[in-house]
Amino acid sequence: MGYPTRVSFKGQITIPKKVRNKLKIAPGDFVLFEEKKDEVVLKKAMLSPEEDFNKLVAVLDKKVKKLGITDKDIEDAIRWARQK
Repeated sequence: MGYPTRVSFKGQITIPKKVRNKLKIAPGDFVLFEEKKDEVVLKKAMLSPEEDFNKLVAVLDKKVKKLGITDKDIEDAIRWARQK
């Protein structure tokens, strides 16, 4: 089934909701455009473990800042956990 969409002035497209749901594409995910002869195939990009880890760190960093947790708080928590 085809889903027509318009290309913006900047070359951007909107991935239709049905396609995003089917491929389980969420905001912040990466997609891959694969060229195949006269067509382009869109796939959800599978990140390497390192890229996946970096994405997790970015999410956690944002959460830590939002909660006001400092580096000292984290160091204290690690010290406390190692004593057990």
